[in-house]
Amino acid sequence: MGTHYNGSKKEMRALDSYIKLMRAADTISSAVNLSLSKFGLTESQFNVLDALYHLGPLSQKELGFKLLKSGGNITMVIDNLEKNSYVERIRGAEDRRIFFVHLTKKGKKRLENILPVQVKFIANEMHRLSKTEQTELQRLCKRIGIRKQ
Repeated sequence: MGTHYNGSKKEMRALDSYIKLMRAADTISSAVNLSLSKFGLTESQFNVLDALYHLGPLSQKELGFKLLKSGGNITMVIDNLEKNSYVERIRGAEDRRIFFVHLTKKGKKRLENILPVQVKFIANEMHRLSKTEQTELQRLCKRIGIRKQ
């Protein structure tokens, strides 16, 4: 699908790259969400469990930052995970205003059951790219994904 915008070659190349990147990301994200729905999880819920599994307890703010979610969105995701006893919120010892999100034993077990299945699923989705192309994609995404603080 083309665009009606008529800018410079540099702008058009950037716009076309952006559109292709977003479509590719949406395609993979939709497939991952469909796969995770079989386990009763959304991609955001899975990503929270995965982050806590690999990084340990994090504040809600840290989780939101790591997963690129707004404060309101991450709160809703954590609320739903907490309802299923996959995570628990614990007040910070030094600053009682801060809640840290911890993975429960049930959440850890759930993730450990789902993670191998999801990794295989994602590997299958990415099969269209060679090993070299996947490495190049990682490099490029990292380069454009670096946020200015």
